[in-house]
Amino acid sequence: MDHGGRIVAKALKSRGVSHLFTLSGGHLFSIYDGCRAEGIEIVDVRHEQSATFAAEGFAKATRRVGVAALTAGPGVTNGISAIVGAQANCSPVCVLGGRAPELRWGSGSLQEIDHLPFVSPLVKSAETVKDPGGIAERTAAALDLALAAPGGPTFVDYPLDVVFSEAEAELPPAVEAEARPAERVEEAAALLAAAERPAIMAGSGLYWGRGEEEMRALAEALGIPVFLNGLGRGCLPADHELAFSRARGAGLGGADVVLVIGVPLDFRLGFGASVGEEAKLIRLDAAPNQLTANRLPDLDLVGDVAASLAAIRSAAGEGRRSGPWLERLRGIEAEKRAAEEDELNDSRAPLHPVRIYRELGEVLDRDAIVVGDGGDFVSYAGRFVETYQPGCWMDPGPFGCLGAGPGQAIGAQLAHPERQVCLLLGDGAFGFAGMEFDTMARHGLPIVGVMGNNGIWALEHHPMKFLYGYSVAAELRPETSYERMVEALGCDGILVREPGELRPALKRAFSSGRPTLVNVLTDPEVAYPRKSNLA
Repeated sequence: MDHGGRIVAKALKSRGVSHLFTLSGGHLFSIYDGCRAEGIEIVDVRHEQSATFAAEGFAKATRRVGVAALTAGPGVTNGISAIVGAQANCSPVCVLGGRAPELRWGSGSLQEIDHLPFVSPLVKSAETVKDPGGIAERTAAALDLALAAPGGPTFVDYPLDVVFSEAEAELPPAVEAEARPAERVEEAAALLAAAERPAIMAGSGLYWGRGEEEMRALAEALGIPVFLNGLGRGCLPADHELAFSRARGAGLGGADVVLVIGVPLDFRLGFGASVGEEAKLIRLDAAPNQLTANRLPDLDLVGDVAASLAAIRSAAGEGRRSGPWLERLRGIEAEKRAAEEDELNDSRAPLHPVRIYRELGEVLDRDAIVVGDGGDFVSYAGRFVETYQPGCWMDPGPFGCLGAGPGQAIGAQLAHPERQVCLLLGDGAFGFAGMEFDTMARHGLPIVGVMGNNGIWALEHHPMKFLYGYSVAAELRPETSYERMVEALGCDGILVREPGELRPALKRAFSSGRPTLVNVLTDPEVAYPRKSNLA
């Protein structure tokens, strides 16, 4: 017989879970005890939201389920925004909740609240285990469901008296779903094979579906230009001959057939309008289209992403018809990159954000993991940071929750301790989870934060000034010494005022083996040239 917390830990271990992200709470003590006994590393953070983001960062870095344990009541409510972020990103995250004792339910115990009514709409499953004999089965089921395509968060909580009680544990085996290709893949193959101006737009669903090799093979066989966003970045190396970024508007707008893989037709794709009106639009994902108010695909493929791409490639055969199309896009790509040279070499102080990314590109390894957490500063990163391997770019995703970065960086660094992890922060975003630099120091995680410090909420400040001629509630304290703040938390801090100081600071940070914040003062007058309609 084992106590409930040990059973929880055995279920975690049976599914390959190596880390539990949490903030200490008494309702979770038995789970901690079980994890210690089973050799699962407990990573304690400074806010429950960061625990859940760290679980998501671990999941993003490994394509395995990430697990967070949140204490009852405010612990669970503190994690809600991160749970919604995981839902929007289809990230396989399992959240374990503490809960007031079942025997006293309704008596007003400390932190007594029923989590399920407000968690259920945000997750694939939500359940309270009220019998210690059911802990093994229900915990394993939540872990398996989080990982099953399409991925997403699951939730299970354990009343205090139940999880401290003993029971026999029998763990069910994990069941792997059959990888079935979507129906009508032959139609998709025929459209792509006949296209003269094909294009692929791929995102996080490609990554979660482990379809990068099949996508690459399809693109190479037919000569299809590829555009990537979200976790799709790196699924084709940025320096591959078919990888494009600056020419996306022309590529999607001028194509005659567009295959959209694992990307919702949301604001990032103009609600579908980024694809030319005359183009045939093929959508491939593990889940049916939820955005039925937007442009609908001409062909909607629902099935295993990798298997479906393999079937399309097999049916399409080989033979490139797209030579002139590729040359046209390469010309556009080269022209737009040439136009960026002035910004990349800008010598102003405070710095232009783009200059930061020029210098950063010189010190990042090819397999470095870059985590973005900010508005305009991270929007620039999305344009200028090159990604070469899958799982090497993370951002909050379409839910856009600031404060996701430190947690995701912690999860990523623990998943890949041998790699560089670079956390890109706006000074505004730092305020949400900056205390996690304490977590980095305590756990010895050599994450390098690079901050664009312009003293404003730039994503709001500049549009407000454009609309009203003034800005309100969008100003921060100029030149705040955030590098000194992290030094007080046990990390290294470096202040950069001039462009010439930046590359030495970055080299020092990445070679130190210590968590470091490089606080770069940036020009508040620089506004990101945003084109997408966010709403």
